[in-house]
Amino acid sequence: MTPPHAPLIQLRGISRVYGTGAAQVVALQDVDLDVTRGEFIAIMGPSGSGKSTAMNIMGCLDSPTSGSYRFAGAEVGSLSREQRGLLRRNYLGFVFQGYNLLPRMSAEENVELPLVYQGIGREERRARARAALDKVGLSGRGSHDPSELSGGQQQRVAIARALATQPTVILADEPTGNLDSARSREIMELLEALNRDEGITILMVTHEPDMAAFAHRLVEFVDGRITSDAPNMKVAS
Repeated sequence: MTPPHAPLIQLRGISRVYGTGAAQVVALQDVDLDVTRGEFIAIMGPSGSGKSTAMNIMGCLDSPTSGSYRFAGAEVGSLSREQRGLLRRNYLGFVFQGYNLLPRMSAEENVELPLVYQGIGREERRARARAALDKVGLSGRGSHDPSELSGGQQQRVAIARALATQPTVILADEPTGNLDSARSREIMELLEALNRDEGITILMVTHEPDMAAFAHRLVEFVDGRITSDAPNMKVAS
């Protein structure tokens, strides 16, 4: 259990180095970051700044070269591969720029997929998938294949897929990168509502100031380090 008021996510001295010798690339350098349950944080920075590497580490998709990552009080570095997989499946939801929907499966089947890996029975999977699609405004579209949906609708399916697992945290990596401005705003308003109404912690990587404006806190990376971490004084409405 996380002690009251303790960070849900805590990074201390996190570094990530790829390669060796002349080919060595330092992606993160001595990063400290606390994330409190229920926050909506935009992680920003230029290409190669380390923001996506930090996101991958918090999502248990990568491991730091050095430093400590604690999730809900547990030291992630001391977990086995199987335990990290359970953490990822049971507590974390992922939304990516490219949607990552399987083209030969319906929207509902795509949303059900992570529930299969959780070992959830067919009837409960179907009910949770339909409830998640309803939350993102796609009730009645579950039988459609991805090719029959617009880009904005496909991203809503991807968000529903993340929601179906009932995650504590949604990690969104450039979730509006493939969308026009109107659809981008729709997706951001949806994420904002999920944070506000469901209490889901949201960590979003973006390079778009207009999208970051929806977050309540802005964290900026440059050259593998956090250079700014402050409340957003101009939250979008």
